[in-house]
Order: sequence, then C-alpha cells, then structure tokens
Amino acid sequence: MAVTTSPYESDVLPEETVDVVVIGGGAAGLNGALMLARSRRSVVVIDSGTPRNAPAEAMHGFIVLDGTPPSEILRRGREQVRQYGGRIVFGEVTSADPAAPSREEDLRFAITLADGRGITARRVLVATGLKDVLPEIPGLAGHWGHSVVHCPYCHGWEVRDEPIGILATGPASIGHALMFRQLSQDLVYFTQGTDLDGDTRARFAARGIRIVDTPVQEVVNNDDGSLSGVRLTDGQVAARSVLAVATRMEARTQGLEGLGLPMQELPDNMGRGFAAGMAGSTEVPGVWVAGNVTDLAAQVGAAAAAGALAGAHINGLLAGADTDAALAAAKGETPAS
Repeated sequence: MAVTTSPYESDVLPEETVDVVVIGGGAAGLNGALMLARSRRSVVVIDSGTPRNAPAEAMHGFIVLDGTPPSEILRRGREQVRQYGGRIVFGEVTSADPAAPSREEDLRFAITLADGRGITARRVLVATGLKDVLPEIPGLAGHWGHSVVHCPYCHGWEVRDEPIGILATGPASIGHALMFRQLSQDLVYFTQGTDLDGDTRARFAARGIRIVDTPVQEVVNNDDGSLSGVRLTDGQVAARSVLAVATRMEARTQGLEGLGLPMQELPDNMGRGFAAGMAGSTEVPGVWVAGNVTDLAAQVGAAAAAGALAGAHINGLLAGADTDAALAAAKGETPAS
C-alpha cells in the first residue's frame, strides 16, 4: 500500500535533466546515490517511504550498525546523500521509459510520479526492493516482523530458545528448519502439504525436530494480542511463540514495465527478481539494478554494497560518455549514443 504523506522531509524535484535517478530509497538506493553524489553527479532518489523492513524493530547482521532501527539507518542515509548535494524526493514512480534524446545527447529516461510530476535522467538505478508474500493463513500477517519471522540471520538471536514453529512453503523450508534448530531445541515443522521424504524425516528426528502433517488453519493469540500458537484443521492447538516462514519474494516492479527489464526466477518457487550482470548492469542500456530487487536474499549490508558498486559503475560510464561528448564538440561532430 502506497504512503500518501511523506514520512521524511522531501526535496524539490529538479526541472533540469539530472545525471541519475535512483528509484528506491533503501540501503541499496541510498548507497548508490551516495557514491554518485560524492562523484559530483546530479542525483535524485525517488522513494515511496515503504521499506521492506519497516515492521522490524532493529536491523541485524551489519557490523557497526547492528541493532539500529531501520528508520534510523534510512534517516542517516538520506542526511548523508544530501550532504553531498543529492536530493531525496518522496513519490511513487508510475512510469519509467526511455526518452528520445536530442542529437547532441546520449541516453535519456523519462520518469513520471503518481502526482503527475516528472523528471528526465541520463541513467537510472532501480533499487525498489521486494515484497514478501506470506501464506494465506488467518492471523499470520498481523505478527509479521515480530513473532512471525523469515530470516535466521536477521531475527534468529532475538528468538533463541523460544518454541519455534516452521510453516513449510516448499523445499527451501527444510534448510530453513535446520538453521532455526541451531537457535532453539524446541522446534516443530508444519509440513503444510509439502513433500517430506523418509531421509529428511529421519534427519529431523535425529535433531529433535517434531513434524506435524495436519495443516495449520489459523494463528491463535493470547489475550494481549501476542502469538500463542496455531490451530490445526483437526481443532488441536499447537503452542508456539514464534513462527518462521520462508516467504516467496517478489521484486517490486510496478511502474517499471516501460524499461523492459528481464526477470529471473529463483528455484523452488522462492521468488522472482530482475536479472543483473556485472555491478548491477542490465540488458537495457543505461539502466542498473541493485539490492533486493535483483538479489532477493541480500541483507542490508549486501544490498548497500551492491548499491555502491552500481553507483561507481554508472559514474565510470558517464565519465566516458562526457568525454565522448567533449571530444565530438571539439571536432564539431555529433557524438554517438
């Protein structure tokens, strides 16, 4: 769901063509913008204010910043990008399309926002992130990011020694269970109709992981609203204080269809994101992707690193385009795009 009021101070959208528009203001987008702004590139980040990790109380697994609330990391990131002249603009992109350049220009892209505003950029970095698709179990989504978790590295320490239930979604859930078993001895694996062969059942038994084949019907809460367990279709209630689920991860692609970016599927129906090459480059000239929109399993640190790499690559190629244009001008020629 789009946010209609900006959760942060929004800059004015420039009227002139900028070097780079970054679509998405999470770790990948902001770090890419930081690299570009520090290279004295005119860069604008378009951010809808709906980060994937918004429900989480803290971000983990990133040295120095471990335990920092996601909102604080983004606040600092926006501040640092602005320190070097970058702009952060609140908005939702509804279209992004290649635009016809004039004879003396190289590539151009037209970006339009939901409120009708528009901006033209020489290059585009897509860092829109992803959305997690949860199983359709009543009551599950209300605990997302708190008692319902997906990543043993992001949330594992915080749920250590708790009674944990694994809601299976496919083959990937088997490895998921083994990782969460490292964190708690009290683990129940709800198969939810997924296949579990004899060898896997034996391995689970060896690790003390209990298996429940009866489907989960709904999540059950305590009087204070906290998670108390799950009700099975036979009416029994299995007490659990934490549920772990390997979500299907879907790249946020809305409004980007005009770019024609190729997609790629993860195995076992785990997710779908944009395909990327070196430094986040794509098959579409002038467009890069970084972070969870292409690397669906990347944590904050990896996403930020990918953004920095993409930003540096964009700057390097822009430097070459600037030199081509200067040389053509010196010769009185029109540079090739």
